[in-house]
Amino acid sequence: MTFGEQPAYLRVAGDLRKKITDGSLPPHTRLPSQARIREEYGVSDTVALEARKVLMAEGLVEGRSGSGTYVRERPDPRRIARTGFHGPGTSTPFRQEQAAESARGTWESHSEQADASAEVAERLAIRAGDRVMRTKYVFRDAGETMMLSTSWEPLAVTGRTPVMLPEEGPLGGCGVVDRMAAIDVIVDNVAEEVGARPGLAEELLALGGVPGHVVLVVQRTYYASGRPVETADIVVPADRYRVSYHLPVR
Repeated sequence: MTFGEQPAYLRVAGDLRKKITDGSLPPHTRLPSQARIREEYGVSDTVALEARKVLMAEGLVEGRSGSGTYVRERPDPRRIARTGFHGPGTSTPFRQEQAAESARGTWESHSEQADASAEVAERLAIRAGDRVMRTKYVFRDAGETMMLSTSWEPLAVTGRTPVMLPEEGPLGGCGVVDRMAAIDVIVDNVAEEVGARPGLAEELLALGGVPGHVVLVVQRTYYASGRPVETADIVVPADRYRVSYHLPVR
C-alpha cells in the first residue's frame, strides 16, 4: 500500500477505523494482530503498534488481559439537556428530567469546606486559599454513572446561612438560583463553556471508561450583578452522551 504525506500509522489507523465504523470489524471482534497489520499494510512493527495505539486512544478498541485487543461496542449517544438560565422556582436540569415517571436517574452528593485553588479563585473572583464549600456529585442513569460534577461556592457569600450546604437544609437541592435568592443574592446570569479533554484517571474509573477516553467538560458559573456566586465543572463521557442546549430567544 502506498502512503502519501500523511504518516503511515495514521493511514493504517484510518483504514481500520473505517472497517470498525462500517461493520467490517463488528463489536467484540478481535483486532488484527500487530504481525497481520504489518503484513497486510506493508509497514513496520512500529507503525502497526502506533496505529493500534491511535484506535485505543479513540476508544474504538480495548485491550483484554491475556487475550488481545478487541473492537469496543459503541452505544448510541444519549442526551443530557442544558436549558440555560433557570428562573425562580426551578430545580437543576437533571432533577427536571428525572421528574418523568419513566426516568431512572439517581444522584448522590458530598459537601465539605475547602481552600480555593488558584483556578477556582480566579473563576469566583476571590483570593486563592479563601474558603469555599465544595460539593461533589455523582449522577447515574439506571445504575450507570453518566455524569460527575464538582461545584464551589464562596463561603463569604453563603457561610453561616441556611443555604451553606447545597443539598441540605430547607432549600437543599433547589438549585443555585432559589438558594441564593433566599439570602437576598439575586442571580441574573449564567455562563457555560464547553470543552473536551482526556479524562483523568479517577474520572474514568467512576465513569466506566478506559485510559485515553475523552470527556466533555461544562464549566458553569452563576453571577449576581456581575459577582460570581457559584462555579462548577460538569464532566460527561463523550462517547456515550451529547450535551444538548435549549436556550430561550430574548
